[in-house]
Amino acid sequence: MNRQRQRTLVLALGGNAILRPGQLGTFEEQLFNIDSAAAHIASLVDAGHEVVVVHGNGPQVGNILIQQAAAETAVAPMPMDVAGAMSQGQIGYLLTQCLENHLRRLGSVVPVACLLTETVVDEDDPAFADPTKPVGPFYDEAKARTLMLESGYTMKEDAGRGWRRVVPSPEPVEIVQLPAIRKLVEAGALVICVGGGGIPVLRARDGSLSGTAAVIDKDLAAARLALDIGADALLVLTDVPVAYLDYRGPNERALGAVTAAEMRGHVAAGQFASGSMGPKVEACLRVTDVGAVGIIASLTTTLEAVAGKSGTRIVADEALCAEPEWVCSSTLVTWKVLAGLDIPDVPSARPADGEAVGTPPR
Repeated sequence: MNRQRQRTLVLALGGNAILRPGQLGTFEEQLFNIDSAAAHIASLVDAGHEVVVVHGNGPQVGNILIQQAAAETAVAPMPMDVAGAMSQGQIGYLLTQCLENHLRRLGSVVPVACLLTETVVDEDDPAFADPTKPVGPFYDEAKARTLMLESGYTMKEDAGRGWRRVVPSPEPVEIVQLPAIRKLVEAGALVICVGGGGIPVLRARDGSLSGTAAVIDKDLAAARLALDIGADALLVLTDVPVAYLDYRGPNERALGAVTAAEMRGHVAAGQFASGSMGPKVEACLRVTDVGAVGIIASLTTTLEAVAGKSGTRIVADEALCAEPEWVCSSTLVTWKVLAGLDIPDVPSARPADGEAVGTPPR
C-alpha cells in the first residue's frame, strides 16, 4: 500500500456504469459492472486515499418504477422517494460487498460503510414549477391523462415514443446524514452515501422531513458533499476519458488541465450539454471555488486521473502552481504545459537522491 499523505476524494460514479446501455438489467449484469467499478475504487484506497463514493441510480429507479407499474393491480406501488431509497439499498449492498472483497484481496483493513442518505431540497426551487426529468414507463395518451387527473402527475409526450411522467430536478441544499458521514470518514471508513443524489426530502419550519417526488443530480449532490466534508478533490467518472470541446464535431478537442475561468468560458459558449457533460462540469467548478480540484475522467483510468496523468482537471484560477501534495513536480509541469501557462522556476522533474516521487516541490 502506498503510504503517501492521505487525501479525501469524493467519487461520483454514474448509474450507467452500473447498468450499461443495451443491457437488460439482470442481476448478473449489474453485479459484473459493479464489481469492475469496485476494483478501480479499491485501487484508490490501496494507494492511500480516503474515498467517499456517490453513485447514480437513474436506470435502477426507472426499472423499479416500471416493475411497480406492471404489478400495480397486485401490489400497491410505492411513491418515488421510496423507490429512490430502494435503489440506494440495492446498489449500496452490491457495491459494499464488491468493495469489501477487493479490499480483502489487497490486504486492506479499511472498513466499508453504506449509508441511506436524504438530501433536502427547497420547495420554492424553480424546478418544481417546470418538471423536466422523465421517469418510469411509457404510457399511451389515454392512460397518461388518467394519471394526470387521478394522481396529479405531470406527463409529457416523449419524442413520439409515448407519454412519460416528468418530475423536477431541484438543487441539493443540505445532506441530512452529513454528521454521520463526517464521523465515518474521520474513523477511516470507505463511505458509500448520497446514492442517486440522495432521497429528495423537504424540511418543514419545525425541522421535520417529508419525501417528495424529484430527481437530484448526483454530480451536483457529490459537489455539495465534497464542499461539506472539505474534500481535496471531486472525481466525476463517466464513459469518456475527458471533457471535450466541440464533442463529436469536426473541431473536437480534448481538455486536459484547465482553470475554472477558462472552463466557465467554455460553459458560456454552450460547449457542454445540459443533460450529459454540463452538470459534471458545473459540479467540478463548484469545488474549485474553495480551492479543491475537479476531475472528469473514465472509470478505467481512475488512478491515472488522480495522479494528473489523464482526464480533465479543473483547478482554481490561481491554483495551477499549488496542486495537491500527492502529485510529483513533473506532473505539475505537465499540467502547466497543457494549460498553456508560462512555467517559472520549478524543481527538477527528476527526484533528488533519496526523495520519493510524489514529494511536493520544496
